[in-house]
Amino acid sequence: MSDQMQGGMAEAMRLMQEGDLAEATAVIQRALGGNSLGTVFAPVASPDAPSGAGEPIDVESSVVYEAPRPRPASQPAAGGGPAAVPRPTASPLPFGSVPLTMPDGLSLTMPAGMPLTMPGGLPGLPGLSGTMPSPKVGETDPAVVPAGGRFVERSYTNQAGTRSYKLYIPSGYIGQEVPLIVMLHGCTQSPNDIAAGTQMNALAEEHIFLVAYPAQAQGANMNKCWNWFKASDQQRGRGEPSLVAGITRQIIDEYKVADGRVYVAGMSAGGAMAAIMGEAYPDLYAAVGVHSGLAPGAAHDMPSAFAAMHQGGPATPRRDVPTATATGQSARIVPAIVFHGDCDKTVHPRNADHLLEHYRTAKTTGSRDEASGSTLRGTVRQGQVPGGHAYTRATCRDAGGRAIVERWTVHGLGHAWSGGSSSGSYTDPKGPDASAELVRFFNQHPQREPIGPATD
Repeated sequence: MSDQMQGGMAEAMRLMQEGDLAEATAVIQRALGGNSLGTVFAPVASPDAPSGAGEPIDVESSVVYEAPRPRPASQPAAGGGPAAVPRPTASPLPFGSVPLTMPDGLSLTMPAGMPLTMPGGLPGLPGLSGTMPSPKVGETDPAVVPAGGRFVERSYTNQAGTRSYKLYIPSGYIGQEVPLIVMLHGCTQSPNDIAAGTQMNALAEEHIFLVAYPAQAQGANMNKCWNWFKASDQQRGRGEPSLVAGITRQIIDEYKVADGRVYVAGMSAGGAMAAIMGEAYPDLYAAVGVHSGLAPGAAHDMPSAFAAMHQGGPATPRRDVPTATATGQSARIVPAIVFHGDCDKTVHPRNADHLLEHYRTAKTTGSRDEASGSTLRGTVRQGQVPGGHAYTRATCRDAGGRAIVERWTVHGLGHAWSGGSSSGSYTDPKGPDASAELVRFFNQHPQREPIGPATD
């Protein structure tokens, strides 16, 4: 019996034990059908591997700056490729774009109960009323659950509390080893909402990987924001990071998740928390995706959160907050892909600069090849989505040519998921497809070391 057949039978047995006989039968039929499902994300690609089947990731792009780096005489110089056809997106938004700011006079409830009036709506902040409400996206919507896939609801509990989460299981999963992406929603959003807006489940169906969507509890934050700005929720083994890591490990324990192929990404407050997860758990996550977020340690309370969002937080984390390195964990630098609109009036675009600086600082002070004296080398490309937004993509690589951070600046994009579907909130279909680029970047960055023990 092949490994795939054995995996299919094991998955069918697990489903039967859960009482899901119909899905167990379908898994058995797929296993017996001998479908060549392959592995998710395909084999590990080279650093310059294209996005999609045989297509370059750039849309009408050209190199505008590239720092020189030595290469073997036999290695050809990097050059542009033919224009790629972007993945089809949903129809344009009814009003052209998502509102970037809300009317003045919104009421913010402080911990002591004293109202504080702040200008503009800030979806990335806690306790702020008046943000764009999450649409009621049902699970019958194919944007949420593609045909054949399953969207199951689970929960995880530890000393920090309980969080529910949704897990998307593609129809092609029959027990074989697959990657896992953990997606963290923004304020006012839900797992269904971010799944619809990012269309990540459709990509999971296409490439065969699991997607987890932890849900912030309204009791923890009235607008369901992840509390990225609290020192107690920025540390390994404590608060919300421990809950997200616990959800991740629970899925790893229950499903066949490939070693070194676990990733975390998020939007706005979820993007800020994703950056924290990468720093706190470098042994768990192979790479990070941050869309419209902030650097770890950019704030430590509500006032500093407002300041960071309006002006940009500090480029380096606060040293009084224990990180993975400070607690004796691996000093591995987790590669990151960063998306941000240059017209974002909710989270200042300067925060993307600080994220880039954060990774540069981490590279020079904490990485394992620090002693070699190697420095990051940069490449900048510009491109244009036909009929949509222009963008600039900057990539910083180490001496070995491996991308440490890839930063996409989308020109004309506000506080919205680039290339997302209007089925979800805070999306802009006119941008480059951030979801597809995250999957491409994650595919290029498997973790070189095995996942650490399930502690903290």
